[in-house]
Amino acid sequence: MPKIVLNGVTVDFPFQPYQCQQEYMSKVLECLQKKVNGILESPTGTGKTLCLLCTTLAWREHLRDTISARKIAERVQGERFVGQDLSSWGNATAAEGDPIACYSDIPKIIYASRTHSQLTQVIGELRNTSYRPRVCVLGSREQLCIHPEVKKQESNHMQIHLCRKKVTSRSCHFYNNVDEKSLEQELATPILDIEDLVKSGSKHKVCPYYLSRNLKQQADIIFMPYNYLLDAKSRRAHGIDLKGTVVIFDEAHNVEKICEESASFDLTPHDVASGLDAIDQVLEEQTRVVQQGELCLEPSADALGTGLHMELQDVAKLKMILLRLEGAIDAVQLPGDDSGVTKPGSYIFELFAEAQITFQTKDCILDSLDQIIQHLAGRSGALATTVGLQKLADIIQVVFSMDSAEGNPGSVVWPGFSQAYKVHIHPDTGYRRAAQRSVTWSASASKKQGKVLSYWCFSPGHSMHELTRQGVHTLILTSGTLAPLSSFALEMQIPFPVCLENPHVIDRHQLWVGVIPKGPDGAQLSSAFDKRFSEECLSSLGKALGNITRVVPHGLLVFFPSYPVMEKSLEFWQARDLARKMEMLKPLFVEPRSKGSFSEVIDAYYKQVASPGSSGATFLAVCRGKASEGLDFSDTNGRGVVVTGLPYPPRMDPRVVLKMQFLDEMRSQSGAGGQFLSGQEWYRLQASRAVNQAIGRVIRHRHDYGAVFLCDHRFACADARAQLPSWVRPYLKVYNNFGHVIRDVAQFFRVAQKIMPTQAPLAAAPGVGGEEAIVCTARLPSTLLSARKATSLDVHVPSLRPGSTGLPSSGNPESSLCVEYEQEPVPAQRRPVGLLAALEHSEQRAEALADKAHLREEEVLSHTAPALQREKRLADMPRGGRRKIRLVSLQEEPTAGVQAGRAKLFMVAVKQALSQASFDTFTQALQDYKGSDNFEALAACLGSLFAKDPKKHTLLQGFYQFVRPHHKQQFEDICFQLTGQSCSCQPEHSLSHGQHAQSAQDHSGALGSCPQVMSREEQRGQPAVSAYLADAREALGSAGCSQLLAALKAYKRDDDLNKVLAVLAALTTSKPEDFPLLQRFSMFVRPHHKQHFMQTCAELMGLPTTGTTLQSPQESFPEFTLGAPQAGPSQVDKPGKTQSKISSFLRQRPVGSAVPKGTTTDQHQAS
Repeated sequence: MPKIVLNGVTVDFPFQPYQCQQEYMSKVLECLQKKVNGILESPTGTGKTLCLLCTTLAWREHLRDTISARKIAERVQGERFVGQDLSSWGNATAAEGDPIACYSDIPKIIYASRTHSQLTQVIGELRNTSYRPRVCVLGSREQLCIHPEVKKQESNHMQIHLCRKKVTSRSCHFYNNVDEKSLEQELATPILDIEDLVKSGSKHKVCPYYLSRNLKQQADIIFMPYNYLLDAKSRRAHGIDLKGTVVIFDEAHNVEKICEESASFDLTPHDVASGLDAIDQVLEEQTRVVQQGELCLEPSADALGTGLHMELQDVAKLKMILLRLEGAIDAVQLPGDDSGVTKPGSYIFELFAEAQITFQTKDCILDSLDQIIQHLAGRSGALATTVGLQKLADIIQVVFSMDSAEGNPGSVVWPGFSQAYKVHIHPDTGYRRAAQRSVTWSASASKKQGKVLSYWCFSPGHSMHELTRQGVHTLILTSGTLAPLSSFALEMQIPFPVCLENPHVIDRHQLWVGVIPKGPDGAQLSSAFDKRFSEECLSSLGKALGNITRVVPHGLLVFFPSYPVMEKSLEFWQARDLARKMEMLKPLFVEPRSKGSFSEVIDAYYKQVASPGSSGATFLAVCRGKASEGLDFSDTNGRGVVVTGLPYPPRMDPRVVLKMQFLDEMRSQSGAGGQFLSGQEWYRLQASRAVNQAIGRVIRHRHDYGAVFLCDHRFACADARAQLPSWVRPYLKVYNNFGHVIRDVAQFFRVAQKIMPTQAPLAAAPGVGGEEAIVCTARLPSTLLSARKATSLDVHVPSLRPGSTGLPSSGNPESSLCVEYEQEPVPAQRRPVGLLAALEHSEQRAEALADKAHLREEEVLSHTAPALQREKRLADMPRGGRRKIRLVSLQEEPTAGVQAGRAKLFMVAVKQALSQASFDTFTQALQDYKGSDNFEALAACLGSLFAKDPKKHTLLQGFYQFVRPHHKQQFEDICFQLTGQSCSCQPEHSLSHGQHAQSAQDHSGALGSCPQVMSREEQRGQPAVSAYLADAREALGSAGCSQLLAALKAYKRDDDLNKVLAVLAALTTSKPEDFPLLQRFSMFVRPHHKQHFMQTCAELMGLPTTGTTLQSPQESFPEFTLGAPQAGPSQVDKPGKTQSKISSFLRQRPVGSAVPKGTTTDQHQAS
């Protein structure tokens, strides 16, 4: 690896650095050597993470080497060194006047980023260097705990208290192994990220959470999310000592927000009511025990280990404190217009003092709250019971954070405190929704509207001052979007002598940036409050996006100022048919509001962009949302970024108003020197930084390229352009003619595609932000139903849902509209009764029913087919098919009786097909599955009972509807392996979307002229595929049949007929009696390969290929497709046939409706 000497320090870099990288590393070294703070901006893709790691670790090694040299020099005796200046051995100082005498004085490095997924990427970069420091990564119990009981807890605070209880009682064997195993080389030496830490802990039976805390003591570099540093209570909880450390905040554009939020809170009436309910529960329990004479009130009398060491009167006092706090808040008089009142920050101490919560009593109160929460931890429903108490404990720590360790214990007000903090009390506008949604709160809490106590910090400088007071050696803030740096430094309120605004490493042909003030129709584009929802503006923006979609290849990102603006825009474009036109060019995906749904939507977007022959996709997102933060839209995933407006914060929001007032007050007090931004400057910066973050999605590495469209006339102003990143400004051009935009962009992509190397598209994001990404990566691909929901825009945009479905209304809103996902919506008062549950009620009557009923298997399956067809339709559709949204009314939902009836009928058919011993094995396997959820054991039993006899394959396939949702995909895979057919009661279920009409005709056809190749099973009506595979297994043996199935799966994947023909010919042409197997294989061949296959068959069997047409047995059977092929031009959907995600909702075909006979594929897809 190249070694570069910068400022006297040798840096070992993985490759020859670019000029901007050398400049960046020099600035980092300047901060470290001079012991000063720095703000360093370097665009995404310039390798700032690698530069930070290599530079800081090289600096530490330099200090270690110079200390070693000095120690050697001091120990050597002799005249050679008499009078010699020891500075020739190196300058072992961390900064001027601060000599480092021993190795323990070498500063540790604390590397903080926003999320653990980002830290995982940083640790991956560290592994690519030659440096091997001792590493530690800190996380929460939620991420690191491996104790089964603690992991099951519903929230982090419940895990904390249950963990503490087990640690105190030494009942966690993982924790008990920490001291013994923390020094093992396999745990202490490797560079482990948070996933590796959990895996290693599980392997060695040692607690990863406490192991990481042990490793922290000896670590050279510690990784953690930066809220662990900025939140004082988190800092104390993790035992983070900042004295003499080098603190690096990566992705620091969010630091201002985190600083303020970590020192703020909102206390609602429901929080207080929840706390009172929990205390009442404890009081009732303890009172009963006292009355029974079983409670000893001595503090040490907790013989049962309940965690509660409190006397009854202390619990009652705690309740009185909460009641007084509730009364003090309610006593504040509010104006009649529901606007709320604002008071200085010091008022919070007066308010809390009325409830006897002061600096003197806070420790006792916190200890009592902690004991009660720990006492309730591990119980059923403990989360709902304790969430209010936990929030109250957190609030007390926030308010009284200035304790003797970090501030002046004798003074509650320090300079600027009353201005930096504000107390805002306002009516609780959400109390009615909360009362309807939850039964947790006490009845009295829901009867009247309460008041919310908000305590807001408006100075991020407060948290920054706290860090510097801890004795930090150097503080470095870095990100790709910090501009303008001078304003950012003013907000932090601490000096930053070193600043850097780096250029990008790309060339001119890799980036196109245009300001588009007018749309194609000449109307002005504007997201200003008075214009954003005007018909003229929305129409012009929709037309502009339609044209941009035509010229931008692959993935296109469209950022809106907010969710309401995005939803209103989509609603308008839906009504004006503009959305349909966009979808004809690229399928649309929308960023959902909910955190849980985001991963599945973004995963579906990546797959659509990466699919062969795809025209790409459009992702609609919001500035400041998850898509604009930390996601990697590199290469084809993001060739274009459209910003549809300036995302200013809501101007009338009380918190925004107070923040601007605070800044104006501080600026007027600081005088003309200007140590503070004005409120208006801050307001504008919030919009520009959100825009810059969105723009940063387009160029992700040295060889990436893309276009940026700024669709708002206000971007043409000089002030707005000056707020853009320095690497963007040289490329910026303002267009007055929309036609010139399309011309230049088309030319830009033509040139870029010729010059730049082609990157293979990725089906999944390399770096999905947020902790939930690790989980979803393993979970999402397992279910096609989840992916189908992800591509349904109206799931995530409520305004696109019709106001009325025309169906009878019901008490349960979920029953009136449901997008089929993993399971049917279930009315709150009625639980579904599937096969497993029905067994408990019907097994005693099953035998009597079996004596009376004489049903054939086909009759039983005809009952289950409609439900199975509805359940399977989404999973069987090709990716390019039309999205199906199910309108479910109460009448459509299968009742408990119907489901139980299906179970009884199915049991009758199984009992008739199996011997008594086999039937007993079957019922026992079902009972075991119900109790243990062990799918592997169930699958093994079903395979042994139903797979060997083709006559029983329909029973195995029909069992699909009773499998639990999270096992359905696995069951389908096993079903295909055992029977060669997907889990369908009729073969047509495996057809592609446009083939049902042909299927209907095929079913009515005769067998043609090939009776000699028909087996007895087929003549008796047995499904063709099962019969074929049974014959193949008999003729070719199990090994040959396995080869045939493997070739069939490969054909599904790559659409290569020649490969499957080679295997087929080798297996079926050695003996003439196997020729029928070759001929009957036609049922598996896709339409565009049929002619070639028939000609090849004729050649292999020695028949003439001209003038003779082989009659295929396929003519009387529907085509058995293995799913849409992954490649092949004939399978690529035309733009007009892409799945509709918005407009098709209004034109849904009723579930289970058949395609009219004679309808062609194209007609059906276009409907």
